[in-house]
Amino acid sequence: MGLMRPPRLPCIALAALLLLAACAGPQGPPAPVAGAAVAPSPGDPPGPDLDARAPRGRSEVALPPDRASDPASPPRVLLLGDSISIGYTPFVRERLAEVASVSRPMRTRAEGASPRPENCEGTNKGARSVERWLAMDGAPFDVIHFNFGLHDMKRVDPDSGRNSNDPLDPHQAGPERYRRQLLAITRALGASGARLVFATTTPVPPGELRPYREPGDAVAYNRVALEIMEQEGVPVNDLFSLVSHSEVQLQKPEDVHFTREGSRTLGRAVAGAILEAMETADAGSTD
Repeated sequence: MGLMRPPRLPCIALAALLLLAACAGPQGPPAPVAGAAVAPSPGDPPGPDLDARAPRGRSEVALPPDRASDPASPPRVLLLGDSISIGYTPFVRERLAEVASVSRPMRTRAEGASPRPENCEGTNKGARSVERWLAMDGAPFDVIHFNFGLHDMKRVDPDSGRNSNDPLDPHQAGPERYRRQLLAITRALGASGARLVFATTTPVPPGELRPYREPGDAVAYNRVALEIMEQEGVPVNDLFSLVSHSEVQLQKPEDVHFTREGSRTLGRAVAGAILEAMETADAGSTD
């Protein structure tokens, strides 16, 4: 599945999302119409914002400055995302082993312990952490494949901020905060000089999910993300449509997470999107 170029987003990805939403039946309040203002969620818990008015990034740059002297070194790839991306990271590394160096944020819980993949969570954490991720080992990066969404749309207790199973509790980051923070994160990533690829958030299946997530929210939040990526000229890897249209069950029952084969399928799509971004960068560097 190739990358979706920004000018085609409204007629392909957005139409697919709307069609899926229509077929899914009633799922709470209707998703906002593309291009319409999105009202803040009542009780939206506080969270940091980056300055969304920052200059746009230069995602068309083929090589970061310190790579220019050694263009033969393997391209550096950064994966940013939640537990879904943690699941597909090994398969991306496997498929790109001969052509790129693939990194993702890691963390160490205790001194002497082996580092574990860091869950980048939602845009609240992304706004706090984007500069740290851009400065991690392996930087600067040539390609950054990123996603935020599943954590933003989960419900949290308005007092404690902890995960909630109550559908009446607010989102971790309501649609308007998600819009502001995702825009700021996207511009910060682009300003690094890397080529960007955004992955749409994978579906929220029906069932008793804990913490609570509304299946229709995946459509609404993806619509917001697609508008931002079109505005910023960032290609999109449409994992939502890949999973929704799959003839094979890729997700675990009543769970946003994936089976091993599901993660392998996502990894194949992510690796393909990264390869396409790398090829585009190579073509641009020879112009």
